[in-house]
Amino acid sequence: MSSLTPSAHRRPARRTGAWIAAAAVGATLVLSGLVAAPATAASTAQYTGIILGVGANESQRIVTWYSTADEEQLVQLAPTASVVNGEFPATAKTFTATGTANITSVGGVNRHTTLTGLEENTAYTYRVGSEGNWSTAYSFSTQSFDGDFDFLFFGDPQIGASGNVANDGAGWANTLDVALGANPTAELLVSGGDQVETANTETQWDAFLASDKLRQYPWVATIGNHDVGGKAYEQHLYTPNTDRSAKYYANGDPASNTSGGDYWFIYKDVLFIDLNSNSYKTTDGTNGDAAHVAYVTDVINQHGAEAKHTVLVYHHAIYSAASHAKDADNKVRRVDFPTVFSNLGVDLVLQGHDHVYTRSYEIKNGEKANPDEQPGQDEIFVGPGGVVYMTANSASGSKYYNITAPDASGTSGAGNGADPLNPSSYWYNSVQSQEKTRSYVQVKVRDDKLIVEDIRSEASGSNPVLSVVDSVTINANHGDGQDIQVDVPESAPGEFGWTIDGTNRLVDLGTAVEKDNTYFTASGEINPITVTDTRKTHSGWSISASVGDFTDGAKVLSGKYLGWTPSVKEEGAGTIAGAPIASGYTSGTGLSESRALAGAWNGHELGASKVGAGLELTFPNTTEKGAYRATLTLTALAG
Repeated sequence: MSSLTPSAHRRPARRTGAWIAAAAVGATLVLSGLVAAPATAASTAQYTGIILGVGANESQRIVTWYSTADEEQLVQLAPTASVVNGEFPATAKTFTATGTANITSVGGVNRHTTLTGLEENTAYTYRVGSEGNWSTAYSFSTQSFDGDFDFLFFGDPQIGASGNVANDGAGWANTLDVALGANPTAELLVSGGDQVETANTETQWDAFLASDKLRQYPWVATIGNHDVGGKAYEQHLYTPNTDRSAKYYANGDPASNTSGGDYWFIYKDVLFIDLNSNSYKTTDGTNGDAAHVAYVTDVINQHGAEAKHTVLVYHHAIYSAASHAKDADNKVRRVDFPTVFSNLGVDLVLQGHDHVYTRSYEIKNGEKANPDEQPGQDEIFVGPGGVVYMTANSASGSKYYNITAPDASGTSGAGNGADPLNPSSYWYNSVQSQEKTRSYVQVKVRDDKLIVEDIRSEASGSNPVLSVVDSVTINANHGDGQDIQVDVPESAPGEFGWTIDGTNRLVDLGTAVEKDNTYFTASGEINPITVTDTRKTHSGWSISASVGDFTDGAKVLSGKYLGWTPSVKEEGAGTIAGAPIASGYTSGTGLSESRALAGAWNGHELGASKVGAGLELTFPNTTEKGAYRATLTLTALAG
């Protein structure tokens, strides 16, 4: 059996036992102090428009806010459990913010930063600002980073569209309260675009951002045609993985006073791709639908395999039923997009713009995929290339459009012809609804399906709040093969520990025996040590020990005279005995220095073992008579 020397680079593990012969206590004194911060002028900046946004994945969030002053600011973040009486702990993390001057008439600056390294199933509290001048603290919670989840989709709050900002804001806030009251564990709030009526009107943005729900749940921003004409959208709603190239701007100029950009992120098993559909056609030919198609293709080719579902979001509803159904620009998109989306395996397309609720049939390559699919069918088993398109109605009640009638322009491609199964509807729509009632869409993401429901956030006739307008289960397609799935739960992390076997009795070496009239010798054996290692990391561990001097009152016998021979009494956990150490009577330092009792290398088997060591004490016969005792201190290190 080979010997083992403890590594100095292993991290200490939990200690479960600590003394032999007599109790020993080791302590490390840590000195700390406070260093006074340099005196600086107190900030008087005011912070408004704080909003929690989605990050690139489940472990991130983006915080954006407006500041009246251009100064260094940050976000302070801590687990909610560690924030006591509003005081953030010293261990709170800080994230430095960046930003740009607000180019609207109000001046000031817009800041944003990305919170990274979030843990799952954790409540966090955060605030923005600087030392001495913090905003109100807000909280949000992460959930499991795997498995099923729900998100909510909201169409066109468009605050100010009715001409009454206060009423629009109140309706919007009420929809958020109703939706999140019924779905407190929803994980994302997805926008259908048109947050406000006029792009750079800050009073409308203030009303849109008034609800604290937007500081508790991440908002997935989408740019609408009412948002695009100013920089306020970009400045209020910073987004991850955003391509701000000229081709994703309606006027081809990111530096102009307009907003734009395409972005994507992956949340659990869903790849979300969000497009600026305002940029669909330009005179210079450098941007438009072709650019979006290339973007979607590139993102799905690179990241599609990382998710089970692909959801596209953009503002302009290409399959809707109201005022915009026959718009020329939508007819262009209705030709440019569907075949590409079918070929790329997109599952669901979420849209706004038409202020009416619609759910399409399964659409493949710009045509109804299954002629037998019935109007309002509540379960769909999509075939290869089947995509469902959904248009959300107004979430604020600020504006509704009436459903319009089909025409004779055909039942495929850009046509707006009638549905043969329901002539009052458009050929592409399974469901059309306009109750002029606020609603939101709930999407339940499950292993093999998406369950989509349009839900009233205010009563409509005899239909109460939270009643369902439409519900459909979209079952995924798996092509010609048979996919097999198994859910693997997180395994117990295991632990490393050791304890003195049985009763930790005094190790009595008895009465020393004199040898050759020159030295005394005594022997014995330590109480055995049981070692257990069930960590799935299989990383190495070691147990070492050293002994202090033997004492009897004022009389002292050096600990260097004690030597030992370690042994493995019961094999397991990859245990290897340490090397024998001779008494320091003739030379050396014996066990007065730390020596390996036992250990295991990285990759060792899991389990338990029992180790021991024979002790041999050899010391000069000039030592004064007495009953001497020493303490053997054990130390465990585990990687």
